[in-house]
Amino acid sequence: MALFKRRTTGKPGEWFYCLEHKKVEEGPECPAKNRFGPYASREEAAHAMQTAQERNLEWDTDPKWHDRAGKDAGKDESTE
Repeated sequence: MALFKRRTTGKPGEWFYCLEHKKVEEGPECPAKNRFGPYASREEAAHAMQTAQERNLEWDTDPKWHDRAGKDAGKDESTE
């Protein structure tokens, strides 16, 4: 008996977005490396790429992650 069973079908109500096939799937049909999810609804999964873009923009513009004083604290300003 295998210690870990590979789940080939997903649970009803689990939705994923496949990055390779660019489609919404109920249950994981494709490998985890190729999908976003799980999402609570088909609608949420359908907007996965838009959600990812919005989160990336929030991350890129978050002032906590772009603290110039913290990054440049050890540099001499005359060398720039």
